[in-house]
Amino acid sequence: MNEMSATPIRKIVHIDMDAFYASVEQRDNRDLRGKPIAVGGSAARGVVAAASYEARVYGVHSAMPSVTAKRKCPDLIFVPPRFDVYKAVSQQIREIFAEYTPLIEPLSLDEAYLDVTDNLKGMEIATEIAAEIRAKIKQVTGLNASAGISYNKFLAKMASDLNKPNGQAVITPKNGPAFVEALPVKKFHGVGPATAEKMHRLGIDTGADLKGKTLEFLVEHFGKSGPYFYGIARGIDERQVKPDRVRKSVGAEDTFSQDLHAYEPAREGLQPLIEKVWGHCEANGIGAKTVTLKIKYADFNQITRSKTVPGLLPAITDLEEIISLLLAPIFPPPKGIRLLGITLSSLERRAPGTEPQLRLAF
Repeated sequence: MNEMSATPIRKIVHIDMDAFYASVEQRDNRDLRGKPIAVGGSAARGVVAAASYEARVYGVHSAMPSVTAKRKCPDLIFVPPRFDVYKAVSQQIREIFAEYTPLIEPLSLDEAYLDVTDNLKGMEIATEIAAEIRAKIKQVTGLNASAGISYNKFLAKMASDLNKPNGQAVITPKNGPAFVEALPVKKFHGVGPATAEKMHRLGIDTGADLKGKTLEFLVEHFGKSGPYFYGIARGIDERQVKPDRVRKSVGAEDTFSQDLHAYEPAREGLQPLIEKVWGHCEANGIGAKTVTLKIKYADFNQITRSKTVPGLLPAITDLEEIISLLLAPIFPPPKGIRLLGITLSSLERRAPGTEPQLRLAF
């Protein structure tokens, strides 16, 4: 690194546990090792929360309806989730991170960003830090982790997927822009199915296509996300790793391949979104008072329905109940539903000793 440069090149590591929930179950039950398993409920409304790599070979993945997963893999073994165990393992992993840096930003129970530019071990090479952390996670928990190393959060996140499972990859400042240009936009972190579809309609299929658009064009079509897309198309992401942030809101949404017309498929489609937003809150020690349900119809008109409770939601079952209450009155819908989303807001850090209640099974 050039000592004359005004600001040092950041060293960001993204650690992502491999098939976390499923791997914990296989670790704790040797009869499940080497077999296709899905963590989740096998009932008609069940959803796969995590799939082992043996199951992924058959096309089974998280957020897939359980009936679809079973059809793809008839020998699939369903295992009820044990969120209390996953959280305890996540805490072990977090303690390992803390040996290297205080700048830890969890995204969920099984992944986090670490800024190791100035690290507690005084290590110069970020790839060596990542390898050491992964080895220690394996030693302490018996589980595999993958890592991405780069000079910003976006590229570190993308790099962690390149050599999964149980691998790591680095994207250097020299290689970053070219890597982004060759990448399909649908694979960009932060570009969901709906945004990818909109980009496709605008003639944007790759990072190079995105780079070819002006900032004004991107702001016009993507609003406040425009500057972010403009930056990452050039391998630029100035977001800091923020260990203590309490966001104003946390949300997730999904666009469905076929419009929904009935309550049961809609409620089923919301379950992985519930798991995602609740997992983020748990990983960051925060709770929510306001729940908002977003419904976008086939004609792109959308509505929202919200409910605010007096105190922080104590358990995921409370969130599920509120979502069901908000969803039911919109049926039968005036037209097909193409997208559903959940946002939690009025977020506050949970006081010590007020841990959320974890649901032990679907």
